[in-house]
Amino acid sequence: MEQHASITSLVIVIIVAFITPILLHRLKLSFIPVVVAEIIMGLIIGKSGFNIVHEDAWLSTLSTLGFLFLMFLSGLEIDFTAFSGGKKNKVMANGKKEPNTFVVSTIIFVGIFVASLGLSYLFVLAGFIENVFLMTLIISTISLGVVVPTLKDAHLMKTNIGQIILLIAVIADLATMILLAVFVSIYDGGAGNTWLLLILFAAGVALYFVGKIFKNRTFINALSTGTTQIGTRAVFALIILLVAISETVGAENILGAFLAGVLVSLLAPDQEMVHKLDSFGYGFLIPIFFVMVGVGLDIWSMLSEKKLLMLIPLLLLALFVSKMLPVYLLKKWYDTKTVLASGFLLTSTLSLVIAAATIGERMEMITPQMSGTLILVAVISSVLTPIMFKKLFPQTTGEEKKVKVAFIGANQMTLPVSRDLKSSLYEPVLYHIKQEKAEKQFAETVFEIIEIDNYEIETLEKNNVYDADIAVISTGDADLNATIAVSAKEKGIDRVIARIESPDLAEKAQEEGIEVFSVLRSTESLLRAMIESPGVMSILTNQENSLHEIRMLNDHFDGMSIRRFPFTGDVIFVRILRENESIVPHGDTELRLNDRLIVTGSKEYVDELKRELEFCFWC
Repeated sequence: MEQHASITSLVIVIIVAFITPILLHRLKLSFIPVVVAEIIMGLIIGKSGFNIVHEDAWLSTLSTLGFLFLMFLSGLEIDFTAFSGGKKNKVMANGKKEPNTFVVSTIIFVGIFVASLGLSYLFVLAGFIENVFLMTLIISTISLGVVVPTLKDAHLMKTNIGQIILLIAVIADLATMILLAVFVSIYDGGAGNTWLLLILFAAGVALYFVGKIFKNRTFINALSTGTTQIGTRAVFALIILLVAISETVGAENILGAFLAGVLVSLLAPDQEMVHKLDSFGYGFLIPIFFVMVGVGLDIWSMLSEKKLLMLIPLLLLALFVSKMLPVYLLKKWYDTKTVLASGFLLTSTLSLVIAAATIGERMEMITPQMSGTLILVAVISSVLTPIMFKKLFPQTTGEEKKVKVAFIGANQMTLPVSRDLKSSLYEPVLYHIKQEKAEKQFAETVFEIIEIDNYEIETLEKNNVYDADIAVISTGDADLNATIAVSAKEKGIDRVIARIESPDLAEKAQEEGIEVFSVLRSTESLLRAMIESPGVMSILTNQENSLHEIRMLNDHFDGMSIRRFPFTGDVIFVRILRENESIVPHGDTELRLNDRLIVTGSKEYVDELKRELEFCFWC
């Protein structure tokens, strides 16, 4: 009989997890995060509703695995390239220079933590909770699971303000998770256990170097396909191993899972692997966990206590105030609506509050009713904050931004290319040293050239050459081209193309990430193509129907199949280059972020498609 009840509860939870996103779609409630909807559905079938689901061994195990996998994916979501410096700060539309994302984000998080500490003392004085440290962690947490999809939907992931919001959430995620582990080791097992955390981190560092050594081995690549899927096996082995070590040293198992996600993120897995892990986690284990969170909440017992009822609006206010006061620093660069919207989005909190509340309840620092109230507040914040963000954040208006291409050196090659490139998509600018009078008059009748005194780095910087998105260097001196190209890379230009004829010099430049072209080699290749493949040559030289490469940088189309792609016009997808693969596209082929799409079609449609897919390249 008990076995029957167990299976019945499991079946109900699985069915609820399955129908929840369908109901959201049919009822057009896209503003509610799916994980929040799953908690609400759990409330309906659990203690607060019909009480038809009861936790047992099956559901307890799957729910715990779901929580561990959620923490793993939270660690995996952290993009450590956001911490790297060297990116140039562009001038914004309001005339102000963009702030340094890492510095500003760090200052704001420190402000959030200090504000949370102050507010926590008020909650302790009011008698809501006894431990200041635990309340500080609860107030200062930010949900990456809400912030990331909201920024993606708004196409803000690659913008300066989007990077600041994301980086604040990332730092908060890392810091609060580590501090939560320290909190448990101090209050649950004595101060001595804090040092045992070093064993866990040492194991993580060792496993990182092991992973780095084996990652690109030939036999590993050979075992990554078919039924072997060695990469996926390695990830699950890593999670279980670090969770086991975490529990052995007296830390919470979620810290081990989170650390496993951080390690996998540092090892830079391919997007296909991340997609598989996301699919497994959010398709099976994580929904069970969130439904069971709702099942375990007893709303009626919370509402019966006036103290807990009063805590809900006060805690929501504390979450908002703790984020808004430090975020107001952004007013120095952005308008009031942008700052307010950013503050609201950073107020969202979910998984780490659930973790902190669960741990606090287990350690008997808070009652089950208080734990439920904290989780309920987290759910409310996750529903309200994305809505407020979308309503407040100013929509981008005005003329569409163009890709600025700086041509350094005006000659018979760069002049016609810059003229042909000029369109609604590209803004070519030619830079050349001062010319003789007769030569200057001829050039000015056809081309607009910015004259500079010389090609020295200081001169180029003074003339804003390094503000370009793409730099094309083609002076008459190959060594000078290489020097300028390296400096352009160091100044933060994404793409640098240089004319270098010397094979040795070209090889060194390519090692620096510079794209190299050679007149001699290009001419040889074109002549051979004309002899061997005259039809291909016709495609390459016909401007209206030539081949074009488009980089897929728009998050909105990530994972979308070509058959469902809403925007093609008369463009045909010829090839998809994905890391080391060359894919022949079919209707069911899915587009992935950073894919290089080789397409053909009229220039008008190709430019439009570039604008759509490379949106984040120039935003």
